[in-house]
Amino acid sequence: MPEFTPEELALPPQKYEYLDHTADVQLHSWGNSLIEAFEQCGIAMFGYMTELESVEIKQCSEIEATGHDLESLLFHFLDELLFLFSCEPFLICSKLVITEFMTEGEEMHIKCKCYGEEFTIGKHPQGTEVKAITYSAMQIVNEPEQNNFELFVIIDI
Repeated sequence: MPEFTPEELALPPQKYEYLDHTADVQLHSWGNSLIEAFEQCGIAMFGYMTELESVEIKQCSEIEATGHDLESLLFHFLDELLFLFSCEPFLICSKLVITEFMTEGEEMHIKCKCYGEEFTIGKHPQGTEVKAITYSAMQIVNEPEQNNFELFVIIDI
């Protein structure tokens, strides 16, 4: 098992909630920056799959996502996280740290470190399977002058 620093092992406060939506669920996340709101949205998705308190940080993977605008960047970011969970071995994450967040220019880009462990039935309570990310009613509130950064994303369950 790799060694992690105390900073890497420390989990951020929860800044997300689940909103009811017909046959699906809407993730609502927020933060002190757009980066934090993105990280929280990813954690909210993993939190819907299992109780995050049961997830230890035993490994770290890195994902990358690109988009042509903030909505497509968010979609592809969450889709890459879902793909990370869907591959063998299934990685469930309790912490995400975005290390690159480029939103200027024609192609936006994210790099993210994903901390967690292999999903194990018995250790990790089964939540709800996330089938896909959707663009439906996606909303990004990016108001730096009001220190207001919020994301709303419907996931298909």
